[in-house]
Amino acid sequence: MASETDNSATIASLRESLCSEATPLPIRFRALFSLKHLARHETGDRALAALDAIAAGFASPSALLKHELAYCLGQSANLAAVPYLEKVLADLQEDPMCRHEAAEALGALGDAGNLDILRKFRDREGEDVVIIETCEIAIDRIEWENSEQRKAEKLRQSDFASVDPAPPMPNSEQTVQDLEKTLMDTNLPLFLRYRAMFALRDLASPPDLPTAVPAVLALAKGFADSSALFRHEIAFVFGQLSHPASIPALTSALSDLKEASMVRHEAAEALGSLGEEEGVEEVLKKFLHDEEKVVRESVVVALDMVDYEQSNQAEYALIPEAPKAVA
Repeated sequence: MASETDNSATIASLRESLCSEATPLPIRFRALFSLKHLARHETGDRALAALDAIAAGFASPSALLKHELAYCLGQSANLAAVPYLEKVLADLQEDPMCRHEAAEALGALGDAGNLDILRKFRDREGEDVVIIETCEIAIDRIEWENSEQRKAEKLRQSDFASVDPAPPMPNSEQTVQDLEKTLMDTNLPLFLRYRAMFALRDLASPPDLPTAVPAVLALAKGFADSSALFRHEIAFVFGQLSHPASIPALTSALSDLKEASMVRHEAAEALGSLGEEEGVEEVLKKFLHDEEKVVRESVVVALDMVDYEQSNQAEYALIPEAPKAVA
């Protein structure tokens, strides 16, 4: 019983940290990742309380924080997250970056019951292209998740615990060059190109694999794609990999002031995961006063990740009773 009380108190404390505009953004992110862990691994009322605490953060004016909330709800594997995500996707006044993440999260949950709302916004007249593309991929992912094809496919065990917008290509004899060709073929559905993207990611981990650097360099070519959604996913994958070979491409994406903010923000956070590498911290600090709020905030969070990478902290997530990180 004491343990249940402790868990309830922990969730309440994390919720307070997440939802307070007075709390420094890096601490709010750490609280969010702790709640994400609880939402995924707790059961019953505690899982629901963690989901509700995450969703409470949607009252924030920060698009960066809200898009991360949607991502975490999608990673929860709990269909109780669906109403929160549908509300964000359906809010036409919400930042497209947040709506995109809500659509992607509905796809990650994999439930066929989410198809109708995703089709509605894929087909909505005048819809933002980022939302249309995200809904297309999410629909394809749900259809794949519930297909006979999925049961027949033999997927390599990934090093990454994330539920991705698309699964990697199934185990095959495909080389880095083959996957790069699929990745860059704009005549193919985005879902298939994403599958090549995540297959290349898996060929780049662990970083000492002979295919790692070639796979990273192949992925970097994706920054030339015309789709901002595609380019932002490349940056996200680089954040997962934390491979030094991605630093030049990420630095270039962040430094391009004409690049979409959703791409630049993801590049900043990916660089944060490479905080131990020489010169990364200095690159990030150049953009602390960027004109784009989402980029500025991403740099603040990324620099907190750099502090974490350079310290001996065991866990990035925040435990309320533990000393709080200083941004």
